[in-house]
Amino acid sequence: MFLAFLAALLATSFGAMAEKAAPCRPGIVEIRPAAGKGEVHRFTVEIAATPSARERGLMGRRSLAEHHGMLFVFPRPARVAFWMKNTPLPLDMIFISADGTIRRIYENARPFDLTPIPAGPDILLVLELAGGTARRTGIAEGDIVRSPFLPAERARWPCPKGLE
Repeated sequence: MFLAFLAALLATSFGAMAEKAAPCRPGIVEIRPAAGKGEVHRFTVEIAATPSARERGLMGRRSLAEHHGMLFVFPRPARVAFWMKNTPLPLDMIFISADGTIRRIYENARPFDLTPIPAGPDILLVLELAGGTARRTGIAEGDIVRSPFLPAERARWPCPKGLE
């Protein structure tokens, strides 16, 4: 009986550790409030890390599941701008610096609009989510992102060692 209890306790403990460790993998992005208190939001993302994938983005997509999006990864921090060419659904664009700080949020970008949406300087990642997600979840400029695509030495909320 004691061994069964111990096995269950260990399984629960290791399961909880795995749950906490799970977010630091390429297909997951987490966002927490800058103050460190409040709900952490986790999103499952497709990665756009090559020039052709970044150019294609979410073009042609008619829907995006809740808590899903696309993460655009740039080789180095830069001044970037996005548009909505051939994109039929409204999107929130979250522009993220190399330390994981959300620098700008552009909410509900208009479908098919070719107007450039500038992010500002020193952007390393851009997270696109279904329009209205940022407002609905309370994600704000200044909040902090965790992703293995952020350089650990600069990240304000780095992935645990060995998990990035």
